[in-house]
Amino acid sequence: MASTSGGRGDDRRAPQMQPVRSLSRRMTRAGTMMIDPTNEDDNVVDSELVPSSLASIAPILRVANEIEPDNPRVAYLCRFHAFEKAHRADPTSSGRGVRQFKTYLLHELEKQEEITKPMLANSDPREIQMYYQKFYEENIKEEGKKTPEEMAKLYQIATVLYDVLKTVVVPATRIDEQTRRYAKEVERKKEQYEHYNILPLYASGAKTAIMELPEIKAAIRAVCNVENLPRPRFHSASTNLDEVDRERGRSFNDILEWLAVVFGFQRGNVANQREHLILLLSNVDVRKRDLENYDELKPSTVDKLMEKYFKNYRSWCKYLRCESYLRLPTGCNKQQLSLLYIGLYLLIWGEASNVRFMPECICYIFHNMANEVHGILFGNVYPVTGDTYEAGAPDDEAFLRNVITPIYQVLRKEARRNKMGKASHSKWRNYDDLNEYFWDKSCFRLKWPMNLKADFFIHSDEISQRPNERHDQVTHGKRKPKTNFVEARTFWNLYRSFDRMWMFLILSLQTMIIIAWSPSGSILAIFSGDVFKNVLTIFITSAFLNLLQATLDIILSFGAWKSLKFSQIMRYITKFLMAAMWAILLPITYSKSVQNPAGLIKFFSNWVGSWLNQSLYNYAIALYVLPNILAALFFLLPPMRRIMERSNMRIVTLIMWWAQPKLYVGRGMHEEMFALFKYTFFWVMLLLSKLAFSYYVEILPLVKPTKLIWNMPGVNYQWHEFFPNATHNIGVIISIWGPIVLVYFMDTQIWYAIFSTLFGGISGAFNHLGEIRTLGMLRSRFRFIPSAFCIKLTPLPHGRAKRKHLDEIVDKNDIARFSQMWNKFIYTMRDEDLISDRERDLILVPSTSGDDSVLQWPPFLLASKIPIALDMAKDFKGKEDVDLLKKIKSDYYMHYAVVEAYEAVRNVIFSLLEDEYDKRIVREICYEIDVSIQQHKFLSEFRMAGMPLLSDKLEKFLTILLSDSEEEETYYKSQIINVLQDIFEIITQDVMVNGCEILKRPHFQSGDIESDKKEQRFEKINIRLTQNKSWREKVVRLFLLVTVKESAINIPQNLEARRRMTFFANSLFMDMPDAPRVRDMLSFSVLTPYYKEDVLYSEDELNKENEDGISILFYLQRIYPEEWLNYFERISKAKPNLSDKDRAEQLRHWVSYRGQTLSRTVRGMMYYRMALELQCFQEYTEENATPGGYLASDSYEDDRKAFNDRAKALADLKFTYVVSCQIYGNQKKSTDNRDRSCYNNILQLMLKYPSLRVAYIDEREETINGKSEKVFYSVLLKGCNKLDEEIYRIKLPGPPTEIGEGKPENQNHAIIFTRGEALQTIDMNQDNYFEESFKMRNVLREFDEGRRGKRNPTILGIREHIFTGSVSSLAWFMSNQETSFVTIGQRVLANPLRVRFHYGHPDIFDRIFHITRGGISKASKIINLSEDIFAGYNSTLRGGYITHHEYIQAGKGRDVGMNQISFFEAKVANGNGEQTLSRDVYRLGRRFDFYRMLSFYFTTVGFYFSSMITVLTVYVFLYGRLYLVLSGLEQEILQSATIHQSKALEEALAAQSVFQLGFLMVLPMVMEIGLEKGFRMALGDFIIMQLQLASVFFTFQLGTKAHYFGRTILHGGSKYRATGRGFVVFHAKFAENYRLYSRSHFVKGLELVILLVVYQVYGNSYRSSSLYIYITFSMWFLVTSWLFAPFIFNPSGFEWQKTVDDWTDWKRWMGNRGGIGIVVEKSWESWWEAEQEHLKHTNLRGRVLEILLALRFLLYQYGIVYHLNISRHSTTFLVYGLSWAVLLSILLLLKMVAMGRRNFGTDFQVTIRIIKALIFLGFLSVMTVLFVACGLTISDVCASILAFLPTGWALLLIGQALRSVFKGLGIWDSIKELGRAYEYIMGLLIFTPIAVLSWFPFVSEFQTRLLFNQAFSRGLQISMILEGKKDKETPSFSK
Repeated sequence: MASTSGGRGDDRRAPQMQPVRSLSRRMTRAGTMMIDPTNEDDNVVDSELVPSSLASIAPILRVANEIEPDNPRVAYLCRFHAFEKAHRADPTSSGRGVRQFKTYLLHELEKQEEITKPMLANSDPREIQMYYQKFYEENIKEEGKKTPEEMAKLYQIATVLYDVLKTVVVPATRIDEQTRRYAKEVERKKEQYEHYNILPLYASGAKTAIMELPEIKAAIRAVCNVENLPRPRFHSASTNLDEVDRERGRSFNDILEWLAVVFGFQRGNVANQREHLILLLSNVDVRKRDLENYDELKPSTVDKLMEKYFKNYRSWCKYLRCESYLRLPTGCNKQQLSLLYIGLYLLIWGEASNVRFMPECICYIFHNMANEVHGILFGNVYPVTGDTYEAGAPDDEAFLRNVITPIYQVLRKEARRNKMGKASHSKWRNYDDLNEYFWDKSCFRLKWPMNLKADFFIHSDEISQRPNERHDQVTHGKRKPKTNFVEARTFWNLYRSFDRMWMFLILSLQTMIIIAWSPSGSILAIFSGDVFKNVLTIFITSAFLNLLQATLDIILSFGAWKSLKFSQIMRYITKFLMAAMWAILLPITYSKSVQNPAGLIKFFSNWVGSWLNQSLYNYAIALYVLPNILAALFFLLPPMRRIMERSNMRIVTLIMWWAQPKLYVGRGMHEEMFALFKYTFFWVMLLLSKLAFSYYVEILPLVKPTKLIWNMPGVNYQWHEFFPNATHNIGVIISIWGPIVLVYFMDTQIWYAIFSTLFGGISGAFNHLGEIRTLGMLRSRFRFIPSAFCIKLTPLPHGRAKRKHLDEIVDKNDIARFSQMWNKFIYTMRDEDLISDRERDLILVPSTSGDDSVLQWPPFLLASKIPIALDMAKDFKGKEDVDLLKKIKSDYYMHYAVVEAYEAVRNVIFSLLEDEYDKRIVREICYEIDVSIQQHKFLSEFRMAGMPLLSDKLEKFLTILLSDSEEEETYYKSQIINVLQDIFEIITQDVMVNGCEILKRPHFQSGDIESDKKEQRFEKINIRLTQNKSWREKVVRLFLLVTVKESAINIPQNLEARRRMTFFANSLFMDMPDAPRVRDMLSFSVLTPYYKEDVLYSEDELNKENEDGISILFYLQRIYPEEWLNYFERISKAKPNLSDKDRAEQLRHWVSYRGQTLSRTVRGMMYYRMALELQCFQEYTEENATPGGYLASDSYEDDRKAFNDRAKALADLKFTYVVSCQIYGNQKKSTDNRDRSCYNNILQLMLKYPSLRVAYIDEREETINGKSEKVFYSVLLKGCNKLDEEIYRIKLPGPPTEIGEGKPENQNHAIIFTRGEALQTIDMNQDNYFEESFKMRNVLREFDEGRRGKRNPTILGIREHIFTGSVSSLAWFMSNQETSFVTIGQRVLANPLRVRFHYGHPDIFDRIFHITRGGISKASKIINLSEDIFAGYNSTLRGGYITHHEYIQAGKGRDVGMNQISFFEAKVANGNGEQTLSRDVYRLGRRFDFYRMLSFYFTTVGFYFSSMITVLTVYVFLYGRLYLVLSGLEQEILQSATIHQSKALEEALAAQSVFQLGFLMVLPMVMEIGLEKGFRMALGDFIIMQLQLASVFFTFQLGTKAHYFGRTILHGGSKYRATGRGFVVFHAKFAENYRLYSRSHFVKGLELVILLVVYQVYGNSYRSSSLYIYITFSMWFLVTSWLFAPFIFNPSGFEWQKTVDDWTDWKRWMGNRGGIGIVVEKSWESWWEAEQEHLKHTNLRGRVLEILLALRFLLYQYGIVYHLNISRHSTTFLVYGLSWAVLLSILLLLKMVAMGRRNFGTDFQVTIRIIKALIFLGFLSVMTVLFVACGLTISDVCASILAFLPTGWALLLIGQALRSVFKGLGIWDSIKELGRAYEYIMGLLIFTPIAVLSWFPFVSEFQTRLLFNQAFSRGLQISMILEGKKDKETPSFSK
């Protein structure tokens, strides 16, 4: 193949690769896999598709691709070397994809061997040597001018070339001396030129600007200070002298390398943390520091970092009462030792992988390693044994192998017990359990080095893993106990966590009932003795509730008892015994105080005897409430409580033992006094309102009818009553009071909505929100905006005092600084196509130059002012100049416009003229004007009538100047001269009274009159000036001033542009911290997790049409018409010569920037960098007194490069952006087109934004001990030279995403690559804006010490703008709902309630605080499904403080289709269900004070529980009424002469109807819209939302929340639901909607229908009530919403053809059989099995509850059969028994027919038909007899159907719950067929109304208008879209 002189040996042509023909099919596939159609150079991709087991050859192939254009033969030799290396690495091609790749490469080599020939010599050895020398001399020898990045690439090429050269030139002695010398030089220097992240630390040659920063130099000096660090000793068992010498020679250049040599940290980890530490030191040290004489770090810098990094470690040591090993002995180099400790922590953290989620585990590791460091440096002796330290690790994976991997394996084994989320949480230990192991001193039993035989690592019954066991094999056997807490799946968790709230509500209810039951019913009755004595019984109730709490604590925590200390167990038992004692003692003492005891009280009274007197109960109460009184005192003294809870003194711990369990977290979470007062006031007011409402509206009206019913004599039942002699009609009272009690417990949520709305609105108004909300408001306050901008968003210049108030007089310097930022903002909006070119020019603010005497405002403020002023002057009737001037000055902007226009005309004409005499004429005219104005003679010396003509000529003149004339220059010049002469003629003859004299003056002053006559005036002009950019900008501005005659009230037209401008302007008047200088600001990173969402839409995706013929592109053109026209204008004007490929690329970006794509997110985040560079520019120009800004900077080109480098360096220092593309490596190697597209698009993003970094998890196959194993790495990349370049690679102990939830694990692996002191988390569906990026340094000041007293925030909340609201009405509803939550909702949560958590992105974290406390999310499987909020819980429990700030915003996309939204709501409801079980919610609920606990409950899990209670209220109400109607009790009661009070019940129930109607959702929305857009618009939006059926939507989502929350707590089954973020322009099929909503909505809706129908048919309860219609309407509204909302909000949901197609599809789906591999979308059976998945894995309690709930359906049959005519009013039990006989007979007959059809063959078909006929005849006979002889009626038949349908459903539910039992009995198939029959019935019932409505075309048209009305208002022709009629005239680049 290559030249034979290469001497490759015998295996040069691999024998295994000879029979290529057998691989031809695979090779073709591989070949197509390698080619990327989007890449022009197809050969490049072979290096990017190398199989993971051959990763080492990728650099060789990259070099081959790089040098191929220069020397194809050497490139061929490189590829051949790569092939040989691949064959040696895997000779049998056993690795995944290796055979295909080798085949592909071999074929490529065979082709290239024929076509490539040596170019520099005659043989390959000589060729490659000569090329190597040439390459070195041309590229490496002169390295001074090249950047470190370029040099890294060149050294990499040189290294690979020499490796290839050594294989080609054999033997090595034939390599010539010069080549050897060059190679040694490359080897010596190559480490200096490795690819770097931010700092090229070891690069020589051209210095980068960042390395010249003094703070970087000082930090490097500190980190590289290795003085007095001992060289580690190595004890090698190897006898190889070279290896021993190598070990001894391991050197270190900085403290991190020394630590790596000692402990065995990986090289990539060391490099990563080295840069991390240097940047951190630099940023902290430079703050507020003089840059002169900047040589070393301040001592306070390292101290500050020590404090932040080790605050948690020191707290942990104090908690465990062990000595901290952060020892700084006297006389040591304190800074060096401190940096060693910080470096050690960072290296541990950087390599800890999944263990990063266990902060106290990391503390334990650090504790022991810090002790070793101290021993090496100062003692070198173990404190216990006296042995010397064995310093020096054997290799750089020693720490990973010996410390992290064993802990990871424990995590992995526990995760396997999870059974992919199906096992109960109590069956396995999650991250929290394993971390909390280190909260106890027993963790030191692990010893150091860790004893792998310790109990922590070994399961008592661990089974040996067999060789063939899968990696995801479940670990079986006895489990270890949970630690401190057990996540039990029960609703009792809500009581256990929030017991104080439930006790308060229950005791308040009891008190109100007692008072209402008193004779007067007045609230003042409490002061009467008897009533007060009865009220005191609440303490008995309290005692029993406390007993319940203590019992729950014992039962629910029993699984963790083995891990608890004896003192903790004693606390549980003692609490239980004390609660039991009070539960006995209080009733006993009360019994004696009752004067006429009866029943149980009499028993207690007799038992106690006569020695008790009445007052003893009072003494008992006093003792009982004593702890509560002490708690109240501590509540009023939060500092004392905080100190006591955080104290580790034994005496304090003993005192607090009873009050709280000893835990590491959750201590001292009490707020300061003022904050306490605010949220206490909020809740006191709320609770008073709630209790007053409950008393007067819900409880008091019911007491009187309840008393009457209580005293009613026996009644006649209409069914068989099992307890006919029961007294007091208890069943009736329960039926009446049940719904009321539920409403009582739920309506606090409604009151919270009301109060939070009021408080939030008031708070927002005080925060200046919405003060500038329209363009009119913006224009009126625009003159104050530059000053506000300079006060708020620019740092205070040296020597200038801070301004407290805005000045009336605007400073030119303010406008100059403001214009730079404002204009950049406007240009970014133009680039985003939000505004047109004309709008851009109208909004730009010119930087004021010295030529102008007035301030220059943007033209949109001055628009139409000149024409108006001209009309005023022309028509002015007065004679005095003063009057005219006063009239003009009355309009602030008109005066500026007139003066500026005059001066601009003068300057433009004067600069255009070349002749000195012409200029003199201009001067004379201007002089006359100025003098006449000064002398108030302007009106007398100038004729105003000529001004309009002058204006017209001036407009023509400016138009010609701005035209891009394609005519020859002479013609263009003559046009200008002609108009110019006309202008001067009009001025001198028509306008000026004495104009002719002026033209004569220069001639009299000239000596040569004759020569002047030879040429006309104004002929000499400087035509070249028209090409000057700066001059043309002035002309454009003048043109706009003169010509824009209409008011610019609607500029800009785009609503998003308006919103951004007004919000930014408004924010400048809000309270925010002062802006620091860029160098002084906190450094920050942005982290975005990405999985496989859209990065950039492809051309195919843009133009792919849906079933209606609609493409995404066409859809977006209609939704964003202005933006489409702006885009078209931009592409047409700015880039007329674009190729078709470039135009297609631009179009892809335009569409992608309007979707929820990664490219949109990255573009938005990169605005941070752009803003930082502009801020650097502003500071630089201020320091150097550079006037003007961008517009005037042309003369400063010499400094521009130096400045740009400096600005980029500072931006690098302050900002890092990492996107964690988890599966980027797999996408890179994938053959799937979409994966390849994602890889290419991410690569293009890296190349477009050089500072963007991508982290991913690399999965490789490596041979370890002769076996191929998967190895995982965290890798960081950047874009470079058209490819990605690896910066850091850190080996992981195993697959990181296997342990926990995907997203937090994805974030966790990449967080080590982030930098800075703050970290902003950004989701993949978010956006950012340039103008908001400018405020980032202000926001980061919120972290500054002392700004908020002693507490610094740990998370800064930021408001979001939902940018998907314009897509459809559903998107608008979600947008409004989400906006109200992220604004008014979170505003109230943060202040006054102090319970804001982390609800997702874009919050900003105190990075150091969180990385030392477990990270920015929690990741345990399932329990941490809502991973984001747990970061807030964790932060709060660990003493953090979370704030919310509304002066800055980020964009966010939301789900836009019905099904997407339902997936999202289901996911959140699942997450809240899991939160209810979690230890975090339990601890917060128990550790918060009472009022903060209420805030916490009603804003997290309580909201979902209240939603569930709302639905439950409807059920309880209707089932209660069903009981009353069917039993006949209602009829008896209503016919009673003494009772006419039934209306009270309906009045009390009215409250819950409001909640059903979605009122709770709408209230905060209306307030926030009113606050920010005006209450008139809020009212309009509210009305439109109701017309668009928003209430239907919110009521439907109420059902989603209730279903998934309840199911999660009962059975589990939570999972991440990918919602999809695309544009919903498709119709969802009926079967799809049925699958999604059948169990959550349709079943429940139909059950409610049957309830309402039965109640309507058999009941007369509300016949006389005026509220009957309202209440039944609310029930029917709920039912209709649940049954039909998915179809109402489904595009084309009522189009006839689609309805027909949907029915066909649904029937096919119902009929298809299931089985292994059949997906749920294809078969009803598969779906039915999947729907029961939760029941397969639920526990016994879950099954029992499911069966008990199913029994409610038996009530229908039991009640209805006694009302049949055929029963003849008999109430014997036999009637019910006979009904079951009938039901079973029907089921048996159906079973027989089915069995006959299935079991009898074709030979017996006649027999089957005969049997069927006989059955049918028998059925007719029986029915005839029943009709004729027994009195059966048609109504009886209908009633029987109503009775038997629910019973059958109950049997079905019970069968599903007892699946294994019924399978054992062999009747499971019957259950399945019964289920299929019910699904057919339900489907038919739901589908019928849809089919009927689809008959009428207007219904479909109405639905379209309903769904897309928002878009209609913006010109969206949605009817055309849904019919697929494309507007042919619309320009499109996609064609």
